[in-house]
Amino acid sequence: MEEHINAWKAAVTAVLGGLTALWGWLGWLLLGWIALVALDYITGSLAACKEGKWSSKAARDGVWHKAGMVVVVLVAAGADLLLSLVLENLPLVELPFAYTGLLLPLVLVWYCITELGSIGENAVLMGAPVPAWLPRLLAAGKDAVDQAGDTISPEKK
Repeated sequence: MEEHINAWKAAVTAVLGGLTALWGWLGWLLLGWIALVALDYITGSLAACKEGKWSSKAARDGVWHKAGMVVVVLVAAGADLLLSLVLENLPLVELPFAYTGLLLPLVLVWYCITELGSIGENAVLMGAPVPAWLPRLLAAGKDAVDQAGDTISPEKK
């Protein structure tokens, strides 16, 4: 029996290692965000059902909201790709480091934190106790990502 468990562990480790080699940490971040989006939609639907407030219109609005997020992620990925191409191919622009992307990871982390907060809110609506510090911690994380983005692109006054 233990041989089968070890074989499964080895197989899972090999698959995860191969996927990590293929798409790196950013792929895992993207996959995590997709999982959080799905979990938020599911928990939101469950919370609405529990409250007796589920409606197909609200569910459709949720899908449109999630679709808008996908568009923003694609825009960030496209902007990172454009910046990467410009920095690699313009002879007058040279950085002391390799630009591997900045906008997409920031957007994904911001969305992940947002989804985690929403999932926590849904859990409260479903009757689960949530530690008071968890929403504050998530808000602090979201603020830190916002500060990082603001540092890169400060608002002009």
